[in-house]
Amino acid sequence: MKNVLLIDDEERMLELLSLYLQPHRFKCTKALGAEAGLRALEKEVFDVVLLDIMMPGMDGFALCGEIRRFSEVPIIMVTAREQQRDIVKGLSLGADDYITKPFDEGELIARINALLRRTKPTTQIRVSGLVWDEEQFELSYNDEEIRLTPKEFSLIGMLMKNPGRVFPREQLIELIWGMESETEGRTVDSHVRNIRDKIRRAGFPLDEYLQTVWGVGYKWLKK
Repeated sequence: MKNVLLIDDEERMLELLSLYLQPHRFKCTKALGAEAGLRALEKEVFDVVLLDIMMPGMDGFALCGEIRRFSEVPIIMVTAREQQRDIVKGLSLGADDYITKPFDEGELIARINALLRRTKPTTQIRVSGLVWDEEQFELSYNDEEIRLTPKEFSLIGMLMKNPGRVFPREQLIELIWGMESETEGRTVDSHVRNIRDKIRRAGFPLDEYLQTVWGVGYKWLKK
């Protein structure tokens, strides 16, 4: 089941989009306005965002630019505007696709599925000789394996897949250990220390990439 964030300033449109998507096995999170959308993105990882342009305050163009500062999540802009300049502006700000109201339910589903196929997460991430390989369940540096525990492997992978994004300790616990886990923040810190030690010993300059955000959590720096 894919996780979709719906951002619109109209409750009616949020309900309509959810009504269209849920029968097709999409889990929908509804955000009423830009600020609510940003808060949702800070708390949870989504597979795709459906974003309205015409919103009061921060409009969809501004919000798209803000999202692109910390996330590469696929974005489809949903709007009544049809002018070519608006389509170009949205895509230039980082949107991946564009659909105008009123739209056909089948076209919307097809566009989302096509975008998800194009942006299917890679099973391998390479950073200056460091390779995180999800399929092989292996982390290596210059072709030498770095042995990690399953939780360490998932933790470093989550950070590497989302460069520039700050993950609070509580969110990492939910994503790696599960929402029902009684794991505490210090357990995350312990795992990060182990990861640092192992990757540093392999010779990779980890301190240039893995950063502690004091009082919050961790992030992998964009280069």
